[in-house]
Amino acid sequence: MAGGPNEAEVTPDMGKRNPIGSWPVYRQLTGTDRRALGAAAKTGRSREARTSAADTVVKSICPYCAVGCGQNIYVSGGKVVQIEGDPDSPVSRGRLCPKGSASMQLTTGGARQYRVKYRRPFSKNWEDLDLDTAMDMIADRVLEARRYGWQWEVGGNRTRRTLGFASLGGATLDNEENYLIKKLFTALGAIQIENQARI
Repeated sequence: MAGGPNEAEVTPDMGKRNPIGSWPVYRQLTGTDRRALGAAAKTGRSREARTSAADTVVKSICPYCAVGCGQNIYVSGGKVVQIEGDPDSPVSRGRLCPKGSASMQLTTGGARQYRVKYRRPFSKNWEDLDLDTAMDMIADRVLEARRYGWQWEVGGNRTRRTLGFASLGGATLDNEENYLIKKLFTALGAIQIENQARI
């Protein structure tokens, strides 16, 4: 070759050059596997799937947008090791957008909070609460708001409703969850019940 490197030359950043016969596209064009569905697509390196170490697979829904794509969450030793699209999902058929594909960072990222955070009125600082205390606070406030905004009658008509709170459901809620939310808030007397997917 005139002026070009030969196959045995070594460059500092590329290492030893491989002969062209090892290139997958060359094997595809010159061999019998023209569609690269078998031998032409194989590599000499063996790779282990990130999901092979999982103990269990948990079905879930992507937490981000209103589409509600299905996810398979692979868990090993109580920790999430991989999140992939669920091929059994009729919504997404195993596909995830870039944000849904990166949702493992949501569960394992360093900025994830594992405690309930509460900021008291007029306070500048957040404090940690245990989950039971936080749930009791929410229940107390729902009952207080219901009592404060209760209307037995309006203009001589029996209403039995409260204007003390409302419900705006997130877009990732499915029909079953929306049904239960509607039943709960209707039983509590709320009349403003809506879902983000319709707005």
